[in-house]
Parts: sequence; structure tokens; C-alpha cells
Amino acid sequence: MKGLIQRVSHASVRVDGEVTGAINGGILLLLGVEQGDSQASAEKLLQRVLNYRIFPDADDRMNLSLSDTGGGLLIVSQFTLVADTRKGLRPGFSRGATPAEGERLYNLFVEQARARHNPVETGRFGADMKVELLNDGPVTFLLEVPPVY
Repeated sequence: MKGLIQRVSHASVRVDGEVTGAINGGILLLLGVEQGDSQASAEKLLQRVLNYRIFPDADDRMNLSLSDTGGGLLIVSQFTLVADTRKGLRPGFSRGATPAEGERLYNLFVEQARARHNPVETGRFGADMKVELLNDGPVTFLLEVPPVY
């Protein structure tokens, strides 16, 4: 499972012109689900997202996490994040989970996030989404969790 996290001043996602999720300061998470990912993978990635220290403390050092700051979490599914780009000029998607499994794990991830953090907003799985954000820093990290069984 892969999560691209961006520290944002604000972010929103629209589907068919309708805002489905929006946050002020916090993390925009682009979430990719791969073959072999499981509930345990989702739990491990969520733990990292909520506790990854990317927010400034009083000395302007990245020592605070989303859990520490209470900022928003906007979760957007992004199957292209798991593309194989090692060769050629076209991405391959054989590493990605099936749409049904991807949606199941995405929904599970969102459910777990809402149980552990507030506020949590989302896009819509499988939809054509328009994401707007103001990356703060810019601060962007790719978090990867290998399949956990």
C-alpha cells in the first residue's frame, strides 16, 4: 500500500463539480492499493500517516504529527500511484489491486481513519476527481507499506 502525503494549507476534491471533501490545514493523502495488501497493511499505513512528523514545532522543526496538530485529513484514492514506471513510456498497472479489492481496502482505510482522527474527508473511489491544494512547504512524502498478512 502506498500513500503520498502532502502537508497542505487547504485542499479539496470535487466530483462532477460538487465538493465531496475539503480540509483546511492538514494532510492530503493520495492512497494506492496494491495486490497483496490487507487490513493489516491499511492499519500500518494509517498509523504512519497519523503519526508521521511533518508539521513544525515552536522551533520550526518538523517534529509534530497530524495527531499532534489535530489538522484535517483528506483521503483520495489514486490507483496510478501503484503503477510500474520502471521501463518504457507507458505505465503498467499489473501491481494494482482489482477495483473491488481496492475499493474494499480504501473504504476500510477511511473507516479506520474516522475512528481514530477528526476531521477526515474523502474523494469518491473510482470517480473522475478534481483535486485542489496548496502544498505547504512544499512538503511531500511517499509512504510505502509492504503487504502485511
